[in-house]
Amino acid sequence: MRMLIFSAIAALGLASPALADGARVQVQSGIDWGAGQGTNATIGGAAGYDFSLGAGAFTGVEASVDKVLASGRDASVSLTGRLGVKADASDKLYALAGYTVRNTADAKHLGAGWQHNFAGPFYGNLEYRHYFSTEGAPDNSRLTAGVGVHF
Repeated sequence: MRMLIFSAIAALGLASPALADGARVQVQSGIDWGAGQGTNATIGGAAGYDFSLGAGAFTGVEASVDKVLASGRDASVSLTGRLGVKADASDKLYALAGYTVRNTADAKHLGAGWQHNFAGPFYGNLEYRHYFSTEGAPDNSRLTAGVGVHF
């Protein structure tokens, strides 16, 4: 099922270049917390592609890799869809949903974010995600800040 979802989103991305808002890559860091897990630092990266839905809206896809820096914690790989509004020429507000693969327990995630374009192709973002474990492990949350470039 995961492969079917990943393949469908990838095909959508490749089939719609004329609707492109643009490709982007970023590095990110933040904090991760959950019941019985404490609060831990994270580091990671993401690559995505946004598609314009008209003057005020957009959708996008993103693949990311994140590592919780606590001893014994594994890295996670996520595929995420974004849907949002262009608040003005520099800002995007969006909701997100996706699936995360981890060694301990896979998870579905939901969240929201804000992306601000700086001078030229550079941007920064803040994002919150809540992870709902699919295998009985505790849920967790993550708040990240990222910097990136879009092209």
